[in-house]
Amino acid sequence: MAITQAICNSFKKELAQGLHDFTTGTGHIFKVALYTNLASLGADTTVYDPLNESVGAAYVAGGFDFTAAQNITPQLSGSVAFWSWSVNPVWSASTIVARGALIYNATSGNRAVAVLDFGADKSSNNGTFTLLLPQNLVGSSVLRIL
Repeated sequence: MAITQAICNSFKKELAQGLHDFTTGTGHIFKVALYTNLASLGADTTVYDPLNESVGAAYVAGGFDFTAAQNITPQLSGSVAFWSWSVNPVWSASTIVARGALIYNATSGNRAVAVLDFGADKSSNNGTFTLLLPQNLVGSSVLRIL
């Protein structure tokens, strides 16, 4: 079992098929689910699967719900398209252990978007678990097409 950070291969194809809409206010609802070190996630992940998802106080299966209003309309800088979300997922008063995460499109069949590898187990013990997303900049956003 391993978690390997990647933009999911299926997502790359599905972008061309118009299956993902990140537009602010009208786009799809995306979620981010946390996973234990027993999960097997990477570039070949195609959909959200609850197998080996983190469990614990204040964590709901399926993870954090980005609403359409929190989407960031993709931008273009030179030849690079980039976008991210405007909020960091937070689980307050939580007891969670997670090794990685999966961002997925809840509106479009729970299709996988990206896998995040934390590098090691991260945890909260009746505290706040925050997933810090990079700033929405050309060189640091969650999603980029070069």
